[in-house]
Amino acid sequence: MNFAAARQFVLDTLQKGLDPALSYHGLHHTLDVERAAAEISVLEDLPSSDRWLVQTAALFHDAGFLWGHEEHEQRGCALAKRHLPDFGYSPAQIAQVTSSILATSIPQQPRNLLEKILCDADLDYLGREDFFAIADTLFRELQHFGRISDRDAWNIIQIQFLDNHTYFTDTNKRRRETGKQFNLEVLKKSCKI
Repeated sequence: MNFAAARQFVLDTLQKGLDPALSYHGLHHTLDVERAAAEISVLEDLPSSDRWLVQTAALFHDAGFLWGHEEHEQRGCALAKRHLPDFGYSPAQIAQVTSSILATSIPQQPRNLLEKILCDADLDYLGREDFFAIADTLFRELQHFGRISDRDAWNIIQIQFLDNHTYFTDTNKRRRETGKQFNLEVLKKSCKI
């Protein structure tokens, strides 16, 4: 498995092909999720061979946005299945990558540690200090594509999302849950809910 070459391939593909209007689901998000997946993998004591798989899944998890919002997880899996054999990934490794990508579909339902790590990495920002800045990029993206009407509607969706969200790894329960609850309370106060 040549992780470095697979990483370069997907980053180059995203750099060239993603719509610049994807203010949230851009290359910066992919890199943020890869970084978070690497951190959580170490803190969860994931074997090093599996760390490369979860980072590969992080790199491909939103690659389906090359073709739009609809079914982007499935499209990212198709891209991974088509190209990862070129980088020496076995069918079993590709299956782990794609099952992890599919687990990020909302509502998230991870079944194993790799899937849990990727789900937590994908929404790591919910419990971070940069939550509001990142959430604003998602609002702008959804508004641009006609998926949300205004800020009030967005705030209600955010409150419901954070209320229903669960971190799956012990690591993110420990390091992000308190921050997520703080961000939720700030949101509720700003909406007077």
